[in-house]
Amino acid sequence: MISTQNLPLRIGLTQWSHNHWVNSLYDKGCKSGERLARYAEVFTTVEGNTTFYATPSMATVQKWHDATSDPFRFTFKLPQTITHQQQLRHCNQTVADFLNTMQVIIPKTAIWKIQLPAQFGPDSLPILAKFLDTLPSHLTTGVEVRHPEFFTKGIAEQTLNRLLIEKGSNRIIMDSRPLFSAPPTTPATIEAQRKKPRLPVHAIATANNPVIRFIGHPDDSYNDPFFNNWLQRIPLWLAAGKQPYLFIHSPDNNHAPESAIRLYQRLQQHVATTMDLPDLAKPQHQQQNQQITLL
Repeated sequence: MISTQNLPLRIGLTQWSHNHWVNSLYDKGCKSGERLARYAEVFTTVEGNTTFYATPSMATVQKWHDATSDPFRFTFKLPQTITHQQQLRHCNQTVADFLNTMQVIIPKTAIWKIQLPAQFGPDSLPILAKFLDTLPSHLTTGVEVRHPEFFTKGIAEQTLNRLLIEKGSNRIIMDSRPLFSAPPTTPATIEAQRKKPRLPVHAIATANNPVIRFIGHPDDSYNDPFFNNWLQRIPLWLAAGKQPYLFIHSPDNNHAPESAIRLYQRLQQHVATTMDLPDLAKPQHQQQNQQITLL
């Protein structure tokens, strides 16, 4: 397991529990309550999407905290009641209640994600600015926008980027090109293409932790041409002293762990002459099986 907290880059998936990951991240005897611990043996961060749909209990938050080592870092989405229903308006108490529930895991949370709906447009940027100012200053945030005007490189996008730079908030970058290059021939791909936005990829770092959500092709071998762009951009951020967060998705996520590991290794190889990216550990059960084989 990677022991340093000062990792050049953190990589993870969109979830830590998936039945298809038996034998890749978990062994067959792994209980559902043990999956986070097994996941955190390999990956260094995760997208905590469950908080978008419902605030967990304090007991659940404590279990998440206890299941992971100190170097591991969560990212959590703010609840949709804040971002989509209230759209950052009149929600101070809701935010306070949410953060109070999450209190024990705040030291292990790197980025609090503010995913905004497509109707949250340029006219609402003053609301975003006010909202960011009301959050505790020690929290690191990431903002994901989906309104088309924020992707035209015009005044709206320039204003957004300046705002995020001023507030020290990271712009979350969604790269859905691989997903939309796939023919809609499976239910998982059709559903993913229906839900994910198809927007231009603007790779800008507005703060110290640029966030990439790479929505992969269902066939991992088709991802490489799209990932080549990140082989160029990520090293520039690393050289500038930034710590990117890279999250790998796929339509059904069945083979997301293998895809993430392979793409990370490509990045390792690409930067090997200029910097050292630490290896990801093998899952505990694979290490044990390897030891038995050697014996």
